[in-house]
Amino acid sequence: MSERDMEAKLLELDRLLNDPEVQMDPHRVWSLLQEISTAGKVAVPRAA
Repeated sequence: MSERDMEAKLLELDRLLNDPEVQMDPHRVWSLLQEISTAGKVAVPRAA
């Protein structure tokens, strides 16, 4: 995920959680959190 994509997702998450004019969408909040949390992970091969 590019830095621009990450920033857009964080802004959307912030808006969902903090903007009183935006209806809360728990499914979208959890989806964004999952995408953000897995974006920095790199697959490490396991020893056989």
